[in-house]
Amino acid sequence: MKYVSVIALLSLLALSSCANNAQTGALGGAAGGALIGQAIGHNTGATLIGAAVGGGIGYMIGNEMDKNDRSRLNNVYETGPSNQRSAWSNPDNGRQYTVTPQPAYQDRSTNRTCRRAEVEAVIDGKRERTFSTACRNEYGEWELQKS
Repeated sequence: MKYVSVIALLSLLALSSCANNAQTGALGGAAGGALIGQAIGHNTGATLIGAAVGGGIGYMIGNEMDKNDRSRLNNVYETGPSNQRSAWSNPDNGRQYTVTPQPAYQDRSTNRTCRRAEVEAVIDGKRERTFSTACRNEYGEWELQKS
């Protein structure tokens, strides 16, 4: 279950505006949950359960991050020193985020600049942690890379 929660946190990095945060989170959580369910259970039932649980958690977390939090997250990818934690607390809802970006690198397959980061969030007293990668799109904006 811990791994499903970790994958669901990937939705926190959804910097795309093509869907709302909850939808993006649900999609990312479902995909990650399905992969983990299959890896753990090695059967269709486990995959479906993983997708359902991951989708629900991803929807919930994706729906929780507001515009200010997404802006701050993008700022960490843009200007955050490598291996140094950037943290903030949302004064409107009390949620806390800590992001530790890694050095930027050039993805050989896409020729895009990318950064991997560790993301921790405390939402309603529950701490979640994951690792994710964002790459610059053709407009120079950071966007989450789907696994």
